[in-house]
Amino acid sequence: MSAGLTYGPVPQAPGFRFEKHASLPSTNSAAMAAARAGQGSGLWVLADVQTEGRGRRGRNWVSPAGNLFASVLLIDPGPRDRIGELPLVAAVALAEAVDRAVGAFGLARLKWPNDLLVGGAKLSGILLEAEPLGDGRLAVVCGFGVNCASHPDPENYAATDLAALGYRVDAEAMFRCLAACLAERLEGWRRDGFEPARRAWLDRALKLGEEIIVRLPGEDLVGRFRDIDPRGQLVLALAGGTTRVISAGDVFFGARSEG
Repeated sequence: MSAGLTYGPVPQAPGFRFEKHASLPSTNSAAMAAARAGQGSGLWVLADVQTEGRGRRGRNWVSPAGNLFASVLLIDPGPRDRIGELPLVAAVALAEAVDRAVGAFGLARLKWPNDLLVGGAKLSGILLEAEPLGDGRLAVVCGFGVNCASHPDPENYAATDLAALGYRVDAEAMFRCLAACLAERLEGWRRDGFEPARRAWLDRALKLGEEIIVRLPGEDLVGRFRDIDPRGQLVLALAGGTTRVISAGDVFFGARSEG
């Protein structure tokens, strides 16, 4: 075992295992490298600190000690045409894990596709990446960053952390809850399909039925957030009675809500 590395099973999630590092450039990158090296499904990679953490669309993810940085490797987690459902499944699992960790219900609300917000401020980020392996299998890495002890103060959106909200939850406790909740949601997704997670997502949805802005490459759409479809895509009702189904984009609620 190298210095600063621990590993073992995840008691809260049978069949999963973890390796924890003092520092990594990126837990997502390390998990994908493990897949290329032949590691099997169910590996969690954690780090006390990330030096090159990243969020969606290549954005920097500030990664100081005290917060949770964890990525899970899944090999062929489900049918490939359903992989787009996983970011929403992961968001529901993380929201439930936050509830379990803080002893509250419904603390975090969801902004499509997978941001957790509390009082309009961003608490966490989720980054899902997929890569075909040389043997034809698909490696999927789902990375989680949760602001447990501190949060950045970016210019373009509001952020918060559990400590600032009055909850004393360290990264280790947050991980235990996340590992258990994600294992439960993945099992349900494989067994029962996407609909239970979709309903749970909509129960926490921010601005459902209200006007939002969706930024796409080359255009901004303004419309009413009507629904999430059976594939996890956002259904936007536009002026004039038309609708757009959006598979990827940035949702805005106001001047400080990008994330």
